[in-house]
Amino acid sequence: MKIVIDTNIIISAIFFGGQPFECVKMLQDGVFCACVSDKILDEYREIFQRFLSKYPEKMPKIQLEEIIKHMIKITPTSQINVCRDPDDNKFIECAVDGHCIYIVSGDKDLLAVKNFDDIEILTLNEFFTKYPF
Repeated sequence: MKIVIDTNIIISAIFFGGQPFECVKMLQDGVFCACVSDKILDEYREIFQRFLSKYPEKMPKIQLEEIIKHMIKITPTSQINVCRDPDDNKFIECAVDGHCIYIVSGDKDLLAVKNFDDIEILTLNEFFTKYPF
C-alpha cells in the first residue's frame, strides 16, 4: 500500500509523538510505503526548521532525514487544482503520480476534498481505524 503523508503528521511525529509517531514507525518498519516529491520535501524541511527556531527547547523524537530516507521520491507530472489552498495540491499530485491510495492529513483544506481520482484523503485516526495494523 502506498500513501502520501501530509506535513502536519510528519512534524507532529517528530516533536510530539503519539499516533503520528506510530505512523512514521510503521513507515520505517515497511508496513506501508509513502511517496514524496521535491515540493513536499521542501515543505517538510521548511516547517521543521521553522518549528525548531520557534521552539528551541523542544527536542525532536526522531530526525526528519531519518523519516525521509524511508520514502519513495517521485517527480509528479500531473497539475491538479482542486484544493481551497492551492499549496495543498502538491500532495494530490504526488498521490496521483505515485499511484497511492491514501493521503493522510490533518489539514482541513485537504481533508475537505475527501476523494480525488480513487484516492481517499483521511485523518490519521481514520487511517488507523480503516487499517488497524
